[in-house]
Amino acid sequence: MRREVTLEEISDGRLYEANDMVKADCQDCKGCFDCCTGMGDSVVLDPLDVWRLSQGLHLSVDQLLAGKIELGVTDGNILPHLRMTGAEERCVFLNGNGRCSIHSFRPGFCRLFPLGRYYEDGGFKYILQIHECKKTSRSKIKVRKWVDTPDFRNYEKFVCDWHYFLLDVQAVLYESKDSDLIRNLNMYVVNQFYRKPYDEKRDFYEQFYERLAAGKELLSLGV
Repeated sequence: MRREVTLEEISDGRLYEANDMVKADCQDCKGCFDCCTGMGDSVVLDPLDVWRLSQGLHLSVDQLLAGKIELGVTDGNILPHLRMTGAEERCVFLNGNGRCSIHSFRPGFCRLFPLGRYYEDGGFKYILQIHECKKTSRSKIKVRKWVDTPDFRNYEKFVCDWHYFLLDVQAVLYESKDSDLIRNLNMYVVNQFYRKPYDEKRDFYEQFYERLAAGKELLSLGV
């Protein structure tokens, strides 16, 4: 999600890498679930997030879309995001005790928080957002450990490649005045990367990059 702000406005001004120590550890967030409420449609899900949710909950993507996640427009792209419910806009996966019921397979946005990503020159660094988390007693932790995701190097590559592919898609969407093309391209992304089932017997990343190659070829042909 694009934000038209300076690095100094939203962070401590530093750029972090995977093995750097950062003051992000909230000690298991005991007694607090502020970041799980009032998030609107901002918890945007990438293909790995939705695949993990589908695997962890034993639900198809269409079943998830029936109540757990929703499609919305983010920077011109139609993408899924976590659904918020009730007057407090609580995350649909927040249980009655204020704890995450999907913590072991939670989305990347949730794993990262209160960190963010700063993209530049075809890559990204991590930032510590200073206005997002109400916990003031955070301790230092290595970025890699905080994000807590398997196969970290491939995960970072996936996150980066997905981001820049979406930017290429956005460029087409913003430049086009053809409503049919815009709709078809958006639905191509949703269907190709989210709704089309991934083979459980094959590596997720391998299948993702096959689909990414097809998507890039489509864009190169001018859609």
